[in-house]
Amino acid sequence: MSKKPEATNRKPPITREGMQEKIRTHLHTTLGTYPEKASPLAWWQATAAAVNEFAFFGLTDTQKTHSKYDTRAINYFSLEFLMGRLLSNNLHNLHLFELADEALKDMGQNLADLLEQEQDLALGNGGLGRLAACYLDSLASLNYPAIGYGIHYEHGLFEQHFRNGHQIERPDDWREYGNPWEICRPESVQEIKLYGYVESCIENGETRKVWHAGRTVKAVPWDIPIVGYNHSNVNILRLWESRAPDFFDWDVFNAGGYVDAQEEQAEAEAITKVLYPNDATEAGKALRLIQQYFFSAASLADIVRRYRRVHGDDWSQFTKLVAIQLNDTHPAVAIPELMRLLVDEKGLNWDDAWSMCQQVFSYTNHTLLPEALETWPVKLFERVLPRHLEIIYEINHQFLYGEVEAMWPGDDGKKAALSIIGENHGRHIRMANLCVIGSHKVNGVAEVHSRLIQTDLFPDFHQLWPDKLINVTNGITPRRWLKACNPRLAKLIDRHIEPDWPTELSKLEKLKDLAYDADFQNEYRAVKLANKQDLAAEIEQLTGVTVNPEALFDVQIKRLHEYKRQHLNLLHIMALYRKLLQNPQADVVPRVFIFAAKAAPGYQLAKDIIYAINMVADRINNDTSIGDKLKVVMLPNYRVSLAEKIIPAADVSEQISTAGKEASGTGNMKLALNGALTVGTLDGANIEIVEEAGEDNAFIFGLTVDDVKALHNNGYNPFDVYLDDGELKTLVDWFDTDFFTPGQPGALSSIKHSLLEGGDPFKVLADFRAYCDAQKLVDAKYRDSAAWTRSAIINTATMGKFNSDRSIEDYVERVWRLKKHPRDNGWEVPGEIG
Repeated sequence: MSKKPEATNRKPPITREGMQEKIRTHLHTTLGTYPEKASPLAWWQATAAAVNEFAFFGLTDTQKTHSKYDTRAINYFSLEFLMGRLLSNNLHNLHLFELADEALKDMGQNLADLLEQEQDLALGNGGLGRLAACYLDSLASLNYPAIGYGIHYEHGLFEQHFRNGHQIERPDDWREYGNPWEICRPESVQEIKLYGYVESCIENGETRKVWHAGRTVKAVPWDIPIVGYNHSNVNILRLWESRAPDFFDWDVFNAGGYVDAQEEQAEAEAITKVLYPNDATEAGKALRLIQQYFFSAASLADIVRRYRRVHGDDWSQFTKLVAIQLNDTHPAVAIPELMRLLVDEKGLNWDDAWSMCQQVFSYTNHTLLPEALETWPVKLFERVLPRHLEIIYEINHQFLYGEVEAMWPGDDGKKAALSIIGENHGRHIRMANLCVIGSHKVNGVAEVHSRLIQTDLFPDFHQLWPDKLINVTNGITPRRWLKACNPRLAKLIDRHIEPDWPTELSKLEKLKDLAYDADFQNEYRAVKLANKQDLAAEIEQLTGVTVNPEALFDVQIKRLHEYKRQHLNLLHIMALYRKLLQNPQADVVPRVFIFAAKAAPGYQLAKDIIYAINMVADRINNDTSIGDKLKVVMLPNYRVSLAEKIIPAADVSEQISTAGKEASGTGNMKLALNGALTVGTLDGANIEIVEEAGEDNAFIFGLTVDDVKALHNNGYNPFDVYLDDGELKTLVDWFDTDFFTPGQPGALSSIKHSLLEGGDPFKVLADFRAYCDAQKLVDAKYRDSAAWTRSAIINTATMGKFNSDRSIEDYVERVWRLKKHPRDNGWEVPGEIG
């Protein structure tokens, strides 16, 4: 096994001339064009194809190595993988970015412009999917055998536009012109069964269950190479696309039924058409369940296929070689599916199969919100997955009358609380309970979240299995979220500490010694200003709003949800505007409030909050009386590539969820790593970020988890807060007027209704005054340039804990028990062409 050179002796695996020849060759032979004619899109495609030579060489070499050593691997099941763009990331991980930039300049092209040609891989919604992407990067970079399994969505989530301030959803055609990073693997197609009925057959005196499917769908795999940093392993992300069986009704077509002949194909392809189909209808619920089963079943079939290729029907090594992580409850149906495969198809007895399942599966919980803990109506399950319902009933029976009865004899209340089958509001299957019962480890994603899982969400499970519920705090990959997205800051860091900090993020601690150095502060400030100038140009291009880069950039970028409390931020903005209306000459720190968020299409209040932000922004931005003292922008179509432009420019990171509601957050980590100061509640990973950076370098406010519980238990009445605070009452009442929506009084009233008659479920009003007080501290500190920069530097310096490499090592030690297997050829890569 070749030894990797030290990080300080890195050398690109190709010369500039060699890279130019590869790009030129792909323009000719892959794209059928030539440099003088090629469009920017063709230049990007040719560059991606050149980089793919290294990626796919590394992939085949990694797979050969893992096959040779018959390695234990983690199979990461996730309905979301928010990968973003890959060209920049892969160039950085291969240490080819600067070389490619120089090569393209010599050919008359600008790499920065070409990067804009790439569409984000639209395979996720928010933090869940971006976390999965970071974990895949770390697994490859750390040389752990791993495969990500997900869905090859045709449209991903949606492309967001604004029309008269309202969110409009449009299909996100991320593959409209193809995707150079993926390769189809028809040799690994799986057939997935749905509907039908279950027959009980007697064979040799024993009952055997046979599932006669009513429909079969093909699962076609597409592989995307995941390139590790420093020429480490290249793992794969395998995404399943649904297609109809090889059948086309010629008779119907020739008889004139052109649409009817393709009906089966259309129904099959609908499974992977979009991420999270709207489940407001029965058909939508069924499609969502089918989507989750489809990718779980295809992935398990693939795992079994790969295992049997080496071990045949000897199942004694299965649990030693296979680990499966369920990223939230979306793939929970994989548990009964593996039982079906082992018992029904492979002939194992129930007890052995169940023991194997519990050793193989582990589960990550991402939420404490009751509405986000998935349940499925029993009737729906019975219709779509009849055999799996039987298996779930059997798992539940053996659990309740085995372990639960042994722990709490005769306690029907405990059985009801722990049962997989819930009885309230119709019989339903509680997928979170299924995950806990079927896994050997269950983890939360931040220390406070994991404690709440033990004490509030699953207290009885924790009492039954004291060692099962653990914590693994989330992390982010610094390769993308600092080195690639903030090259100015990365180069500044390179000049002052060892250049291997992207793999040893704890080395950033050495920057703390420079936090008081005036020269370093000036350099750090210059980096931030240049990033803000870039973002200001992007804001003007996207919204037409001109902002001042010298102003404080206050950023809240995340999914739009009531518990994330974008409307608390909005109330504070309205308070600032009211102050300026009363006194346009008021001495305030100029601010630019930057929002970016998508609301779920069926989540009307979230869409109303977006509308309110846009209408308040329109009024403020066009009020010449206040000048540049206050600007507000809602950037459309939030996605990874947009986050990569916003985060390096942020001065303030808004992390203001109701305490106890945010599981962890990863945007808070990215923003702090890039030198933004957190304004936040003691929620999720905010707590750990402040522990690392220090309370003097953040602005913590508001109710704690215990305060929120006490307020709820004592009978919180938002009207009391509303009536006791004259300024707050005026602001809330503003929503009923047409001040921000001329000619449409009451267009924003739904927000006021949610805060008052709706009970203010996320304690926006209760935290408003403390939030405003924290913002006054922000203003005061920003006036002291040296103090602010010092705090920003300390935030960057102390984020080493939040490296996804550390998270993966925690999983390896506490859950997965993997060993590192670097690919045999190490740093060897394909030779130069020409």
